[in-house]
Order: sequence, then structure tokens, then C-alpha cells
Amino acid sequence: MRAILTYHSLDDSGSVISVPPAVFARHVKWLRSGRVRVTSIPELLALPADVDAVALTFDDGFCNFAADAAPLLSGVPVTLFVVSDHVGRSNEWGGRPARGIPTLPLLDWPALGRLADSGVTLGAHSRTHPDLTTISPAAIDDELAGCAEQLHRHTGVAPDLFAYPYGSVTPTVAAAVAAKFRWACTAELRQLHGHESMAELPRIDMFYFRRPGRLESWGSPGFHAYLAARRLLRSGREMARRAARRPASQSAVESRT
Repeated sequence: MRAILTYHSLDDSGSVISVPPAVFARHVKWLRSGRVRVTSIPELLALPADVDAVALTFDDGFCNFAADAAPLLSGVPVTLFVVSDHVGRSNEWGGRPARGIPTLPLLDWPALGRLADSGVTLGAHSRTHPDLTTISPAAIDDELAGCAEQLHRHTGVAPDLFAYPYGSVTPTVAAAVAAKFRWACTAELRQLHGHESMAELPRIDMFYFRRPGRLESWGSPGFHAYLAARRLLRSGREMARRAARRPASQSAVESRT
């Protein structure tokens, strides 16, 4: 089984973007055990479907990545997705905190450059972290091209990997991303099946694997059953979120069709 694993922040707040540092240390111990191969996203995609392998990704570029993750991952491939306009600032996207999410500092350009020099792959995560499905085509292009340009200018990295903010993607957004990047990651909660679009790669969020034994059950019937249940619950919440965002008139029309 092959999968791309997602982390965001390593902290003890218990938020939906957070994994405690102690839990991450346990994950790394298992990842280094030899049970699975840990590789880059391009290499993962090239492996046979029956190989047990993962690629590690971190979204947003929190300072705690350098403090708590990088020291444990020396020699281990990992991709860090950067929100370029917020580099050196915080994760208050749009200038305001998100409910239930801690406001945390993000790495600055010198720190990102040092991480790139040490072997960390830097990917693009947009300029300002908007939901790309809600903005105009021109704004989407600015978010994508602007992020890539800033990464190249400040670190020398020309990113070919992208992660959708909030995991939000439509065919139109995916086409815009595919025109600028070779690979892009969604928040679709599943392993690789072998026939994915390179612009819509699924990932498994490690927030759901904090309990001891969850990640270590990799590939077992229990692992697959748990992942399927989490995927169903997430899908239900996403449908409810989208329904809440629709205008009342549109909801009324849809209820009659």
C-alpha cells in the first residue's frame, strides 16, 4: 500500500491541524523501523502498487516544523508546502484567526532556505491560503504563479509540487494547477490507487492517527476499516459545510429537484 501522509503543526493544542510532538516522535520511530519505505512523492508514484511506502508532507510551514520535525527527519524525504505571503508571519489567513485553530508563527525565508539546503523539498501552497474554488480565474493564477515566483526568488527553488489550501479543488482549479505544477495534493482521505490524476493526489491526514497503534496497524483490515469510516465522516461534514455556504434560494431549488 502506498500513501502520502499529511501533517500541519506539531503542537499540543488538540486542534484539527495539530499533532502532538510526542505522537510525531512515535510516528517517526515507526517510519524508521523499516516497516514501510519512506520516499519522495515523485518516487512514491513510480513504485509498484503492492509496495508498502509513504511520502511525508507538511502544510503551511510552521516554525515547529524546524524545531520538532526536521531534527527527527534527518535523511528522510519530506515536502514542506509554503504559503508565500505569510512567510515569517502567522497562519491568520486573511488577517484573522480561525475558530478552533491556534495562531502560530511561520518560518521565515532564511529558515526555509536552510531547510531546502538540508534536503527538505519546498512546495507551493498559494500566496495567501484562500479557498481557490471561491475566487476568480485571474486570482487563482495570481495565487499560483505568485507563490512559485516568491519561492524561487527567495530560496532558489522552482517548485513542481502544490497543495490545495483546505484541500478544496474543482476541475477548473485542478486545470489551472496542472498548467503550473507537475503534482498537486488534495485532502482526499485515502491511499493511492494507481490511477490518480497527478493534479489531484489523495493524502492521509495524520491527525486521525494520533492514538497508539493506529499508524502501526498499517495495511491491516482494521486500518482500512478505520480509514473508510473517517473518510465517510469527513465527507458528511464537507457536504454540510457546502450546503451551509449555498444561498437560500439555491438550496430551495435543489430541494425540489
